[in-house]
This record gives sequence, C-alpha cells and structure tokens, in this order.
Amino acid sequence: MAARKPKAAPALPPAKVLSPEDQARVARWRLVLGKVGEQQGLTVGDDAQARSAQQAIDFVFDDGSKGAGGEGSQLTVPKWIDAVSELFPRQAKEVLERELISRRGVSALLDHPKLLEKVEPNVELVKTLMTHKDLLDPRARILARKIIDKVVQDLKKKLEIRVERAIVGALRKDRHSPRRVFRNLDLKRTLRRNLHHWDEEKKLLLVDRLFYFAAERNKRPWHIIVCVDQSGSMLDSAIFSAVMASIFAELPGVKTSLVLFDTNVVDLSDEVGSPVDVLLKVQLGGGTDITQALQYSSTLVSEPQRSIVVLITDFFEGRDDADLVGQVRAMADAGVRMIGLGALGYDARPEYNKATAGKCRKVGMDILVCTPERLAEAMAEIIRG
Repeated sequence: MAARKPKAAPALPPAKVLSPEDQARVARWRLVLGKVGEQQGLTVGDDAQARSAQQAIDFVFDDGSKGAGGEGSQLTVPKWIDAVSELFPRQAKEVLERELISRRGVSALLDHPKLLEKVEPNVELVKTLMTHKDLLDPRARILARKIIDKVVQDLKKKLEIRVERAIVGALRKDRHSPRRVFRNLDLKRTLRRNLHHWDEEKKLLLVDRLFYFAAERNKRPWHIIVCVDQSGSMLDSAIFSAVMASIFAELPGVKTSLVLFDTNVVDLSDEVGSPVDVLLKVQLGGGTDITQALQYSSTLVSEPQRSIVVLITDFFEGRDDADLVGQVRAMADAGVRMIGLGALGYDARPEYNKATAGKCRKVGMDILVCTPERLAEAMAEIIRG
C-alpha cells in the first residue's frame, strides 16, 4: 500500500506593505515589547527616532549588548544620558535612569553609602557619581562629595606644578619674587595653597609655604575665560576643565572666569576656586547653544588683547552653525584669543563635529584635542606672543 503523501503547507499570504501610520504603531509596540517583539518580527523599521529610542532602552534592559539591527551598541553612559534627555519625557527619563542604576550595579553603591568608602576614588567613579548625583540620598551625597574632592585634589596636585611652570614662565612680569618681605606677600594665593592644612579641631590654618608678588604685581592681568559644554559626552572634559580653571585662578597675573552651558548659561566664576562645587552643579544632558555661551563670554571681556577664551565643546551646535562661526569671527577680530577643545583629558575620546570646528578654525579659533599640560603650553605660547 502506497504511503500517504503529507498535505502541502498552505501558502503564506504575500507580505503586506505597511502604511507610515501602521509602521509607527509597529515601532511603538517593538519599544514596548523589547527583544521579544523583535523575535516576533516587529521592528522599528526606518524610523530614526524610534531606532534611537530602541538603542537607549536596550542599553538598559539588554546590558547594551546589541543595538538596532543586531549590531553592537555604540552607546556609553554619557551618550545615553543625552539620548534619553532628548527622546523621553521627564517621568520616563527618571524611570530609565533608575533602571540603569539597578541593572548596572551602581545601585549597590547608592543604596549602601558605606560601600563608597571601600571604592578607590578615580575619575570613572566621579563620572558615575556626577551622572546620578540627583538620586543620591543625603548620606551618599556627603560621601560622594568627599570622593570627588579626593580625586580633584589628586588631579590638581599632579597638574598644577607643570601648568604653573608653563604659564608663569610666560608671565615674566608677574613671577613671584624670591625676596620674602611682607609688603610683597600674596595673601590670597597663600591661603588657597595651604587650605589642606586646616586644623578643624584647633580652628587654625597651618601655613607651610608663603607666596610673594614681584614688584610689578599691579600690571594688567590676563583674563582666561573657561567655557564648558555640559553635554553628557563631555563629562571627562568637564572634570578636567573644572580642575584646570581652579589652577588658573591661583596664578599670579591671571583673572579667571568659568562658564557652564547647555541651552542656558551659568556663570560660576565666584566658585572657580572650588572645583568640587562646580562639578556638583554640572547638569548633564539637554540641548546645546554654543553661540549663546560665547555671546555671554564676550560680555566678560574688558580688554580683548589680553583675554583668552577656552571653549570646551563637542561643536554640535543646537542652532544654525553660521551663528556660531559669526560669533567666533567677531570675537577673534576684536582681538580675543580663541581656543576650542574637542576634548580635554588623558582618556577623553575626541568625538566632536569636525566640520563645524573646521569652520571656526578658519575664522580665528585654534582647535585642539589635548592633555591639560598641552593646553597650558598653548596658552603660554599665546601669552608670550
């Protein structure tokens, strides 16, 4: 008897071409269902915004192992902060941030502040604490401040001698005099440089080193304006910028201003000597208006030929970059020396808009990606003329 032939499988209906409205619905369901939805054939398609949202969500719930299309995700925590700020409303953003902390092991540090005392302070930990500082409870906030202060002071100690040597060497008329007479005492710098010797119990400041002005101390100072982008991708650079600004503020013959910006501008010049306070005020994420920041910086300039604006940004302008180029040209033509940094630090990855930076270079801005020491050397070259 012949074997019975199996019935042929019914033919599948032809794939339906989705309308834009239907594709948008499918993309939203993919975001809701996550990888399970993708396994059932739901994708975000060509919707760029939905694809970015998918990558941000997958970064949290799938450990960032895969991005859209099954490729490795290029997101980092700073970039993730920027993406979430742009793509999600505030309530969803807060939920995602808490999930990030929970799923990536940071929650153990935040929920049990004593664990922070066992962690070796380093720049990466400072970045984590800054990223999630708004979620710290009061105990963790106190410890976080101590950790950030420890890292900042270590960086400052490492950098200040080399930075001072480069810039003070260029400020020959403002060198400190070896003649140790009271009338030449630089009281402000002496206090700042000995603050770490404060005896809390005795309420006394123990001074182990005095600093003196040279006779030409009243000559016109140079004005250094440090203008820092608060984008999440600039977090490494923001840390080093705050430290460098505090070093500049202690130099003889130098006036230092510090400005933070996103779509708003915050002048922290009064706190430039306290980099910890500056870093705890950094608000990561949000938009970027570099032009507005430079416009504000220009109002701080009283003597253009003795002013240096150090702009630390990724050069991704939130408005027409023609506005930015025009502002750079106006300041450079007035005599202000302009330095643009795509990154500042030792491990900071220079991911910046090279096209816009190139336009700024053509109208008078020096573009650098460098270590703090190289920045000091560049500024010394400007001062020497």
